[in-house]
Amino acid sequence: MTDTIVAMNPTRNDLAESVRGEVAAALNQRLADCIDLERQCKQAHWNVKGPSFVALHQLFDQVASEAAEYADLLAERVVQLGGVAEGAVQVVAARTTLPPYPTTITSGPEHLAALADALARFGREARAEIDRLGSLGDADAADILTEISRGIDKRLWFVEAHLQGG
Repeated sequence: MTDTIVAMNPTRNDLAESVRGEVAAALNQRLADCIDLERQCKQAHWNVKGPSFVALHQLFDQVASEAAEYADLLAERVVQLGGVAEGAVQVVAARTTLPPYPTTITSGPEHLAALADALARFGREARAEIDRLGSLGDADAADILTEISRGIDKRLWFVEAHLQGG
């Protein structure tokens, strides 16, 4: 749960404003994590080296693309609720719950391990909100997080498969 106050705009959405504000704050927290995850994937994509370069370069780019799509889903739900999507880099840096990405690594296994940690944390944090948002009465937000956690788990599987294979 987040203590961040979200500025709310008028809307005809029938959820109570207090519920919409709480859901928007929670989704903005996940948005910060999602944007951080996308940037971490791009960091790996740009800097990976080694015998599996091509495969990992493509995998990291694919995960980054999916994270960007998830960020859009989260941000759009915040705005649909009357909130303000808070995805500025300063906000993301202050709010992210993901482990800091080591910017000096280059080897495929190092990038795989760092991204596996980030994906696992992101998935855990997303799942923690699903039931809470559903219990607040926003099944749509819970459904978005369910979709995202499914996709993140799939990408975690792909990343871990590379770690386990070598």
